[in-house]
Amino acid sequence: MSGSVLYSMGVSVDGYIHDRQGHFAWTVPGGDLFAFHTERVRELGGFVCGRRLYETMLPWETDPAMRDTEADAAFADIWSELPKVVFSRTLTAVEGNARLARGSLTEEVAAALAATDKDVEIGGATFAAQAIELGLVDEMRMFRYPIVVGGGRPFLPPVTSTLHLEMVESRIFDDQVIYERYRFIDR
Repeated sequence: MSGSVLYSMGVSVDGYIHDRQGHFAWTVPGGDLFAFHTERVRELGGFVCGRRLYETMLPWETDPAMRDTEADAAFADIWSELPKVVFSRTLTAVEGNARLARGSLTEEVAAALAATDKDVEIGGATFAAQAIELGLVDEMRMFRYPIVVGGGRPFLPPVTSTLHLEMVESRIFDDQVIYERYRFIDR
């Protein structure tokens, strides 16, 4: 049985993944949320992303300082083992357990799903927007932080038709981050 395609990111109350200056330090998770992320990533069979998110997450595979605590080391181990496909127009090589995409988004997502019986996550708002438009995303998972940034990169793209969602899970973490999990319906 094939897994689902997930889109998951931290987001401000007003719907942005980073502010107008490109900053997103406000998305650093607290202890219970970090543990949740670790378990969530453990359940993935692959990760498809754009260059910016790949470069943001690369230190978890390459920087020994990212293993300073037991919790950090556990996440780094899981992240390092996770197969990643990176879409980029500028990179000629990638490091760690990653490869550059050779096919279209549809082809690469299909290949990532075929390589595992687990879920595959798409990361990065700009990149995920394409996947949502193509109807490739089965679930969205938002981590809504209690902050209003007033602009930046939106979590969701403008859409050409209404997308119907079913909320399948929600939870509030210690640092008041609200986890919202939605499944696309009528697709």
